[in-house]
Amino acid sequence: MPRLKKIALGCTAALPLVLASCMGAGGNIPSASTPITQSEAQTGAEAHPKLLAEFGGAMTGSHAQYVQQVGRNIAVQSGLGNAASDFTVTLLNSSVNNAFAIPGGYVYTTRQLVTLMNNEAELAGVLGHEVGHVAARHSQRRQARAQRNTLLGAAGAILSGIFLGDSGIGQQLSRGFLQGSQLLTLRFSRSQELEADQLGVTYLTRAGYDPHAMATVLQSLAAQNALDASLQGRGDATLPEWASTHPDPASRVQTARQMAGDRTGVTNRDTFLARIDGLVYGDDPEQGIIEGRQFIHPELRLAFTAPQGFYMVNGTRAVSINGQSGQGQLSTGPYDGNLSNYVRNVFRALGGSGQALAPASLQRTTVNGLPAAYGTARVNSGNGQVDVVVFAYEFSNGQAYHFATISQAGRSGVFTPMFNSMRRISQAEASRVVPRRIDVVTVRPGETVASLANRMAYDNAKEQRFRVLNGLGSRDTLRAGQKVKIVVRGT
Repeated sequence: MPRLKKIALGCTAALPLVLASCMGAGGNIPSASTPITQSEAQTGAEAHPKLLAEFGGAMTGSHAQYVQQVGRNIAVQSGLGNAASDFTVTLLNSSVNNAFAIPGGYVYTTRQLVTLMNNEAELAGVLGHEVGHVAARHSQRRQARAQRNTLLGAAGAILSGIFLGDSGIGQQLSRGFLQGSQLLTLRFSRSQELEADQLGVTYLTRAGYDPHAMATVLQSLAAQNALDASLQGRGDATLPEWASTHPDPASRVQTARQMAGDRTGVTNRDTFLARIDGLVYGDDPEQGIIEGRQFIHPELRLAFTAPQGFYMVNGTRAVSINGQSGQGQLSTGPYDGNLSNYVRNVFRALGGSGQALAPASLQRTTVNGLPAAYGTARVNSGNGQVDVVVFAYEFSNGQAYHFATISQAGRSGVFTPMFNSMRRISQAEASRVVPRRIDVVTVRPGETVASLANRMAYDNAKEQRFRVLNGLGSRDTLRAGQKVKIVVRGT
């Protein structure tokens, strides 16, 4: 969620960020050894500020400078540019594990993904993989096949496929429920992912890094996906493809090892750990934080609890609530003091210009002292009927927030406990919300995985979190003098 600023009604058109070259689908696509073209540079320059807005903005300071330095150095190995200054490398203030690059030499990683890494070679490997996608012109090739390609990828497909089919209203609702969610992603084929892995390994070798870092960071990402699934109650431990920029990293670990072969190089582990010490881990309180099933925003002074069996993703302009039986978002929009009109406007925005979407009726109520209004619209889709619910709350004469949810017809009640949980928090409760940060410590004699994990700033799964964070297997132990990461509370 944003800081105290107004946003669009949460469900307008999705980010219209075309990643293909301006040559169009029918033009000649450059080879992987071709430097950045003028049209690609223009495409990237136009897309860059939109991506920053979607993913929490660019971080500054020593952490960002370090990521920029490593990213530029590895990107030069691609031949896309002759100098490090040809590339724009950005550390994003996002709690989602994500990295990507776009034409024009623009490379991105979220701070959350950086905290999962354990050495500089892994950071270079992730950024090199993304540069590999750009060098191989994968986005252009995807457009040549599909005739259109935006950051709206698999996330829209899963929502449309399960709930809405391929109807026009389904596509519009899909875009609406993704707006500002940070679940926007560009899907590549398995062969393209493997090609980007290979290019990343090549760049690592050229730069003198250990090329096995590509496999180890993929292994850490697979372990984090499995842990997230377990913590979120998804028993199959499989991250939905639509919620990941890089589906199924586990299947690529062994292939990445084979690509590296018997080559060696530096990892710069101690340098990396020293340079990321203090980096924010998880949600930034200025964007609100997720604690289990509760979302709490200390600046907006609100909190709610997601339904049992659902999990949340905190975005820049919306909080997404996801489950097998439905999906929702918390967002906001312009408010003139008329809550009924606010709800109608949200429905209108959800439907888009080509669809007349309106609630069958509007109800007024009060939730935990907050004036509220809600309505339901039943929509015919390719997979049957679905219910779209908008539930809005007045926090002041000029500020309202709303949930928009979608579920199979007659099953919207799964969200009722969430609707009833919305509340205003006190200043005292808001002041207790402080960020988590990475703290790099040196293992002292006698310290163990268990003793250090006990210092993790969580109430559950402390040892599992510690092992995944440090790339440790279930039987790995620690030695005195070794540097490891823990997560602590700190301003």
